[in-house]
Amino acid sequence: QVQVVESGGGSVQAGGSLRLSCEASGYIYSIYSMYCMGWFRQGPGKEREGVAAIDSDGTPRYADSVKGRFTISQDNAKNIILQMNSLKPEDTAMYYCAADLGWNCNAWPAVRNAFWGQGTQVTVSS
Repeated sequence: QVQVVESGGGSVQAGGSLRLSCEASGYIYSIYSMYCMGWFRQGPGKEREGVAAIDSDGTPRYADSVKGRFTISQDNAKNIILQMNSLKPEDTAMYYCAADLGWNCNAWPAVRNAFWGQGTQVTVSS
């Protein structure tokens, strides 16, 4: 079973920054040469939406609402980092990491074989 664990959420004032991290079971990288690691969010009363994704060749993708403010990357330990700057109250949501294995991110934000984390709360106050 693939485990996905998010960390780094919290509360911040508008204009501030937060850094989220996603750790997936290490063995997946030895099994899957293609993958799409994505961040999604679901705000109060809203549907889940894709925020950012990065695939196995390092290509990032972003939702229009976060372009220029959020940056997704993968560190040497294969953790998926979401650096969120210039946060707005509308960024308030539960943020989830998804490991979609066996494919790149061409179909993102659609997922096909995704393992999900439990989520981490991000709250931005005005």
